[in-house]
Amino acid sequence: MKASIIFPNLNGEKWLKDCIDSCINQNFDQEYEIIVIENASTDGSMKIIEECATRFENLRVIVNEENLGFAPAVNQGIRMSNAEYVVMFNNDAFAEPDWLSELVRVADSDPQIFSVGSLMIQHFNRDLADDAGDYVPLFGWTCKRGDGLSWKRYQKQERIFSACGGAALYRRSILDEIGYFEEAFFAYGEDVDLGWRANNRGYKNIFNPKARCYHICSATTGGRYNSFKALKSGQNTALLLYKNQPPIMLLLNLPFILLGFLPKYLMYRHNGFDKELIEGTKNAFRMKDDIIRPKFRLKNLPNYLWCEWKMFLGCFTYVDYRLKRYLKIK
Repeated sequence: MKASIIFPNLNGEKWLKDCIDSCINQNFDQEYEIIVIENASTDGSMKIIEECATRFENLRVIVNEENLGFAPAVNQGIRMSNAEYVVMFNNDAFAEPDWLSELVRVADSDPQIFSVGSLMIQHFNRDLADDAGDYVPLFGWTCKRGDGLSWKRYQKQERIFSACGGAALYRRSILDEIGYFEEAFFAYGEDVDLGWRANNRGYKNIFNPKARCYHICSATTGGRYNSFKALKSGQNTALLLYKNQPPIMLLLNLPFILLGFLPKYLMYRHNGFDKELIEGTKNAFRMKDDIIRPKFRLKNLPNYLWCEWKMFLGCFTYVDYRLKRYLKIK
């Protein structure tokens, strides 16, 4: 099996058929499968999944009795798969016909490539990008490259800090080496954590603009700002920075991280979710002893320095992005 397309579903009835059909109708000449993790939906999702299975024999389903969250659910799918590549896909995304073949083409070109990210385009405004790879500036935020800008700006295949797990391919052999998605995150930031771990080992995350899909964004979790997102943002951002930076790097970056927390707090306060953000951050401190931090390895020093350099450059990327959005430059 060359690839397994894996995605969890929670009450995705409205979009699920079109999502699965886009995965079924791929121009891909090698064997692949679709694994749906049904996360205790209460709508008509199962009926749609069963109907799709009658049209695509390589569709398998895991049915959970409760919502396990994104990270634990996709880990179930990874463990079920025996494919060379596992491909994460959101249930509110729709792939173009060459999407899978483009992801695999790039991954096959270099065994040091860990992940290949897609060009995710906004479903309801197809002139604009939704995500062209994720990055982390020194301020400690997880940022979507290109969100709200013209997708035509992002036509270069290049190395990125992390692929967005909403539509990304991962090499299974490296996953087995560095570990799967961090289940303590439940949802949000677990893809950046995974990409960062790969960077620390010297593997590469690549953005491929020819692998295109259309994304609704937050159709399952309910909009851009809500209490759940605020809680997980506070928790997972702190865990992400604690987990992936060597102690000296974390210490050097701490002033920037503290500085970056202030505008984030003000943003969530403006939207009425500051208490949830603070509570999530407190949760991270309570959870830190349960998180496995990879050991510092001197041989990985060039990789740590590469990450630090990309975080430094990420500050300029973010400022440039905010200026474009403020000036309404697409």
